Amino acid sequence: MPTLPLEGVRVADLTVVWAGPYATALLAHLGAEVVRVESVAIFQPLTRGFSPHPAPLSVRTGRPAWRWGFPGREVGQRPWNRVPMFNAHASNKKSMTVDLRKPQGRDAFARLVRVCDVVVENNVPETMDKLGITYQWLREQRPDIIFVRMPAFGTWGKYRSYRSLGSMVDSVLGHNTLRGYADMDPTSLTVSYAADGAAGAAAAFATLAALHHRRRTGKGQLVELALAENFLPYLTQAIMDYTMNGRVQGATGNRHPYAVQGCYRCKGEDRWAVITVFDDAQFERMCGAMGHPEWAQDPRFADALARRRHHDDLDRLIESWTSQRDHYEVFHTLQRARVPAGPVLDQRDAYNDPHLGERCFFHQASQADCGTHLYPGAPFRFSETPPGIRRGPVRLGEDNEYVYKSLLCYSDEAYQEMVRQGHVGMDYRPEAG
Repeated sequence: MPTLPLEGVRVADLTVVWAGPYATALLAHLGAEVVRVESVAIFQPLTRGFSPHPAPLSVRTGRPAWRWGFPGREVGQRPWNRVPMFNAHASNKKSMTVDLRKPQGRDAFARLVRVCDVVVENNVPETMDKLGITYQWLREQRPDIIFVRMPAFGTWGKYRSYRSLGSMVDSVLGHNTLRGYADMDPTSLTVSYAADGAAGAAAAFATLAALHHRRRTGKGQLVELALAENFLPYLTQAIMDYTMNGRVQGATGNRHPYAVQGCYRCKGEDRWAVITVFDDAQFERMCGAMGHPEWAQDPRFADALARRRHHDDLDRLIESWTSQRDHYEVFHTLQRARVPAGPVLDQRDAYNDPHLGERCFFHQASQADCGTHLYPGAPFRFSETPPGIRRGPVRLGEDNEYVYKSLLCYSDEAYQEMVRQGHVGMDYRPEAG
């Protein structure tokens, strides 16, 4: 098997929820040995689920409270190893357990840092402060260590200690005022975690840049990526419109700032397709493909400005055509006419999409507590060193013996002492959450 790009690089993973774990998942795809540092004494909400001890029944439904999302809708003996959101980014990783609040746990982590190249974390800054895990302390363990931090608002500044998920960052930056509909207020919006995924990708890139710098200079460094600052450029059009014109943009729904664009109902239950028309040539081709060349001659749609003014009328005409056709038929018909269009896919569509199937995007992976399933593969392709899922989603503490004995050089007696002290295990302790 070819050597992967990051083979030989070891990462200590202190990440939670989504943004951080996604960053380390990308590094693991590239071949880095990612060791998740977890604790059986403390449960991190929203990382391996909501609780290690789910209530047996929901008061509202009378069903297991954690039923949603689990394989077979069963919580199982170790529900924390069966959580879909976690398992989606948990492949190719290892897991050790240790209580970083205790001296013995801090010593174990120090040993791990000495044999790692990178430490990644995305906790609230004061959490790291309380644990004493600072860049200076890490450098004392390994002078050329790379420390990647991913707080919501940065490690310094007025909002330093504010707790936030990607959904809150969306609101703070104003994304939620842009992605709704003109006749609805932000309270009607569903949750968006776009800032988390964006931060994960950016942090992985920053890690690669820091590794490249260290290879050239021999020096490690502190890398900080604030979720809010990373996501703000994704809203560049609205930000620059205000900067240049003093104009505050509002919600546009499925509309485009200047093109004709919409999400149109198709044949079947809850089936939709998205169409965008930028110029006169595309509009004429769309009308021809739909069998209504006369629409292009209608004075209401004579040019881009006229089409914008009569967008509602045009939407009704377009939907009179799309509503009689399957969303894939709409997609293929318009694409053949060189008109930007695409089907709105649900999860079932994505797993069965012929294009993704032909590209083998989904990979089969197994894990003892949740079985064998298809998982999204790496988002990039390498011709010489193709990444893939080499190991299924990691279970809590699955690699304790390997990490303690092989990486940290604990003797059998020392390892058993860590077991007795409650650091090592594969099950959360009753007081964990």
